Amino acid sequence: MRQLVVAGHGMVGHRLVEELVEAGGLEGPDGWEVTVVGEESRPAYDRVALSSAFAGAGEDQLTLVSDGFFDTPGLRLLVNEAVAAVDPEARTATTTSGRVLAYDHLVLATGSRPFVPPLPGKDLPGVFTYRTLDDVEAITAWCAGRRTGVVLGGGLLGLEAANALRLLGLEVHVIEMAPRLMPVQLDDGGAAALRTRIEALGVHVHVGASSQAILAGPDGTVSGLLLADGTELAADVVVVSAGIRPRDDVARGCGIDLHERGGILVDEACRTSDPAISAIGECAVAAGRVWGLVAPGYKMAAAVADRLTGGDATFEGADLSTKLKLLGIDVASVGESHGPGAILDDPGSATYKKIRVDEEGRLVGAVLVGDASSFGDLVQLHRSGVVVEDVLSLLAGTAAPAATGPSALVCSCNSVTTGDLVSAIEADGICDLATLKACTKAGTGCGGCVPTLKGVLERQLAAQGVAVRRGLCEHFPDRSRQDLYDICRIGRVRTFADLLASHGQGKRGCEICKPTVASILASLGGGYVLDGEQAALQDTNDFALANLQRNGTYSVVPRMPGGEVTPRQLMACAEVAEDYDLYVKVTGGQRLDLFGAKLDDLPAIWARLGQAGLESGHAYGKALRTVKSCVGINWCRYGVQDSTEMAKLLELRYRGLRSPHKVKMAVSGCARECAEAQSKDVGVIATEAGWNLYVGGNGGFRPRHADLLAEGLSDAELVRSVDRFLQYYVRTGERLERTAAWIERIDDGIDHVRRVVVDDSLGLGAELEAQMAAHVEGYECEWAATLRQPERLARFQTYVNEGAPT
Repeated sequence: MRQLVVAGHGMVGHRLVEELVEAGGLEGPDGWEVTVVGEESRPAYDRVALSSAFAGAGEDQLTLVSDGFFDTPGLRLLVNEAVAAVDPEARTATTTSGRVLAYDHLVLATGSRPFVPPLPGKDLPGVFTYRTLDDVEAITAWCAGRRTGVVLGGGLLGLEAANALRLLGLEVHVIEMAPRLMPVQLDDGGAAALRTRIEALGVHVHVGASSQAILAGPDGTVSGLLLADGTELAADVVVVSAGIRPRDDVARGCGIDLHERGGILVDEACRTSDPAISAIGECAVAAGRVWGLVAPGYKMAAAVADRLTGGDATFEGADLSTKLKLLGIDVASVGESHGPGAILDDPGSATYKKIRVDEEGRLVGAVLVGDASSFGDLVQLHRSGVVVEDVLSLLAGTAAPAATGPSALVCSCNSVTTGDLVSAIEADGICDLATLKACTKAGTGCGGCVPTLKGVLERQLAAQGVAVRRGLCEHFPDRSRQDLYDICRIGRVRTFADLLASHGQGKRGCEICKPTVASILASLGGGYVLDGEQAALQDTNDFALANLQRNGTYSVVPRMPGGEVTPRQLMACAEVAEDYDLYVKVTGGQRLDLFGAKLDDLPAIWARLGQAGLESGHAYGKALRTVKSCVGINWCRYGVQDSTEMAKLLELRYRGLRSPHKVKMAVSGCARECAEAQSKDVGVIATEAGWNLYVGGNGGFRPRHADLLAEGLSDAELVRSVDRFLQYYVRTGERLERTAAWIERIDDGIDHVRRVVVDDSLGLGAELEAQMAAHVEGYECEWAATLRQPERLARFQTYVNEGAPT
């Protein structure tokens, strides 16, 4: 047997071993016995998802090594050990423990190391790099009880580090020397949109800023950062993410040719100047450059594995198109993104798209920020060279999908084509996304191709006449939102982690299932929505308990039940608006919106509004928004019922109720319908005989007239009916489904709803009413809950010496 030594057990080193095993490279008399030397204490894990460790993902969730993999005859893994020296003539590698390993071929997969600028104070306690799980553990331990962090570097890794500190509850500053964030991948417009979204999360961005020194406090630990312009930023922790450098020390020590700027020179077969030694991943200079993404590293690993088993594969470069989620924000780059192109820039939603085509109309490159749903099609267009007929339709997302022939590359990380996916689906009878990913490895790298992957699976299953499983997402492929609600309700599941472990797949969840489950838990009385694990599940608005606006500021929307407000409360709003320079607008829901609040001003603003008796209007949540009303019998000569008092009763009863989507209500005091109740999710109209109840109405993009559910109701009958209706909707509605779409989707529509709510055909009436009673009893304004506990204010504070709001 020939001896293969792999120096390094990161993602690329492990992929090499997997490729070799799958190719039969360990079999026969000429097969390989493989020794892998990994300097970390644990086997290879997913560094792309490293920041998820801050949100609770454990080592077992990040590992890339399947159970029993290294029990395979011919495989050996050494951990806590590194190759320290190589003797090319003797063909031996000596490890840091003094172990001497003979080899017939050596593969250097030593990766890269973080570049730490030579700043004064770089070695202070509290200064970290961010590359490994050990770094994650050290940063997590250090940040306990601390308030403010600074990240040096606004590239991919820097923004990941910023998200990590944010998940730990710190106020974060990002320092980038270039004039924009992610200068390699994004142009000015894309970087500006990304900055707007990031700053809306409370992260402070400083671009065009040079660091001069890391400052020490009286105790000798880091206390701040001094910028070149003299600005001092307070900091309890500094994370350096200023780029990487190839780890070429071993190659340098044994005389292998290096690039003049560092990195091990390799040819198209990934061989070094010594043909018995190969180099792959970030330590190698291949096709003229260092490749800093996992996909090219995997391609290098595949080429070397093929060569080791008698093939002639080559590595001639790779597509650097990338889709990532940074701080919950979709960011994608395709091809050569820098240069002129067609642009769609929507500052209101902080969404930016640019598409570049050449003179013949072929896609050259693209930038996507905020909405990367077209990434898969753009990648296919770029790789295929197909002429783009209508750039504007492509920008708007209304163009037909790109060609999806057998040769179309779906997963660039693992070189999986549409044909590979179809073959796996047909050959193995695959019916779910998780199995398809496990079988083909598609979607297991950066994850950017998962939507395309899902589309291929669903189209193929439909073509075979197989029922397509409409689960919530890949982590719950067999579970709808209703299923998950019932599991949590009946099984008393109270955390996302427990739900995923017991009824889901995968290890971390995604941007679909996390906020959906957060909403379910909140509707079941899960407590304060930003405590513990729940904070990491929330979307942007819920995370800040405020609505993000186009310029990165937030709106403050106090509740005014039924549109009623006292003079003192109006004065409080006016004083706050004056003091904080807020724009004030009366909304269609009969309340005031105060626009332009900074994140760190929100607690002080709400403290003052709370003193005037105002509470959160939940404009940021998928919950009850307003109950609009007319003036009813007190002032209007046509009124037949007290619509204002009923609107107040309903709004105070259902405030804070989390639901599949937002809920709007209205109460009109007579048939003249001044409150427009028949365009609401729940509409009430007064008659001489009692209240008529309408449900499932909707204005907006797809207007729908509400359906009459019941008529001639007393006050008590009305409240009971609305209790049942809302709780049944919360229980059975799908993610982001308004009541209008819900009624249209379910069998028998309004007739079914009437049977359940009015006739109690399922015998659920008492249970639904009890659930609503529990909600009413347990309700607390989320801003009042925030202000009551000072430690909850940390996410809104910029500097550690800020006091509590007064």
